[in-house]
Amino acid sequence: AEGVALPKQEWSFNGPFGSFDRAQLKRGWTVFKSVCSSCHSVHQLYYRNLVDIGFSEAEAKAIAAGDEVATLDDNGEAATRAALPSDKIKAPFANDKAARAANNGALPPDLSLMTKARKGGADYLYALMTGYSEPPAGYQMQAGMSYNQYFPGHQIAMPAPLGEGVVTYEDGTNATVAQMAHDVATFLSWSAEPELEERKRMGIKVLAFLLVFTALLFALKRKIWS
Repeated sequence: AEGVALPKQEWSFNGPFGSFDRAQLKRGWTVFKSVCSSCHSVHQLYYRNLVDIGFSEAEAKAIAAGDEVATLDDNGEAATRAALPSDKIKAPFANDKAARAANNGALPPDLSLMTKARKGGADYLYALMTGYSEPPAGYQMQAGMSYNQYFPGHQIAMPAPLGEGVVTYEDGTNATVAQMAHDVATFLSWSAEPELEERKRMGIKVLAFLLVFTALLFALKRKIWS
């Protein structure tokens, strides 16, 4: 973001043995659903995927049922129904034109792969959500824009999305801006790479196999040449 260094955060999923904290993923979903989903979609995710972050199948089904999705009735007419676990997580707008019309011409990006699409990944998302402030003295702001020290150009169409206590966590965690930003950035890191833990487990197994195989080859070589 124009030479502004991103503050480095500690993430449970970093490193070769890192993994996602399920409690944090569930809190991150709460922030996404309560705050982000009014403008942003996660079109790569289905309601059933919520089971992978710690929700039970019954909870995922109940979460889905809380949303209505478009369908056709028996006469082929447009209708709505309660979402099912097999449905994609509902997008806030029917199409890009509707999204732009509701956001002063700006198109809120889909967040499914956002940590892959932005340099800095989770660190960038955290910085973006906590980087709102008043512009420096004399700084010319465009109408309808907010100042963010980490956004390229520093002027962003999205107002500060987080405020103290804007959500209530079921596990009793204090919903500070920093906590919510960390939680939702973790959730979006998972949405961009849900196979991360399995990939790491496979990598460790492969390395273990290679180490044992190398040791066997070395022992065989010593025996042959002894």
